[in-house]
Amino acid sequence: VELLERCSFPEDELHLGVSGGADSVAMAVLARATGRPFTIWHVDHGVRPTAADDAAFVQSLAAEWGVPFELRELRMEPTPNFEAVARTRRYEMLPEGVCVAHTANARAETVLLNLFRGAGRAGTAARMDRVHRPILGLARMDTEAVCAEAGITPCEDETNEDVRNHRAAVRYRLLPEIARSLGRDPVPILNRHADLVADALALVEAAAAELDPTDV
Repeated sequence: VELLERCSFPEDELHLGVSGGADSVAMAVLARATGRPFTIWHVDHGVRPTAADDAAFVQSLAAEWGVPFELRELRMEPTPNFEAVARTRRYEMLPEGVCVAHTANARAETVLLNLFRGAGRAGTAARMDRVHRPILGLARMDTEAVCAEAGITPCEDETNEDVRNHRAAVRYRLLPEIARSLGRDPVPILNRHADLVADALALVEAAAAELDPTDV
């Protein structure tokens, strides 16, 4: 119940993007706990050897719960910018307003990645407001606990641990080193920083909207 109170599922019809990993499975478990109807969506990129197994796992979960399941298949080739391209293609395949399972950890990773790309305030804010992200208030350890409590063993994506991937390097090398060096968890700090920057941006945008662009 306490974790559910930290979620922010939208009021309209629920569509959940579920990969089969701990975060998305936990999101589905928590959505089910609300008692509201929902549809589970899964996108198969057709690249990883275990992709078919992941799709079958998510489909069986939907069947066990008696909820609608939608499978979308992509055929992509690995490329240097595969992650970004796959994300764009994935959102194209999912319905508008889909819920995706980004946690506070994922947002912290995005803050650092954008910072090192020189993305400026908008990137550092990592507002993540293009789709619904109902479990941003949860940490990755929370989603793992939800899966364990539900008796569900989620899928493991071996590519998530490949530190040649920038996000994986931030997750498994940079954030742990920051925690060791500072003696505290940087995830909530980075999320608070992102919130503060987002608030400042909102003020600037509100003020800019009141300006007359024809008044020189």
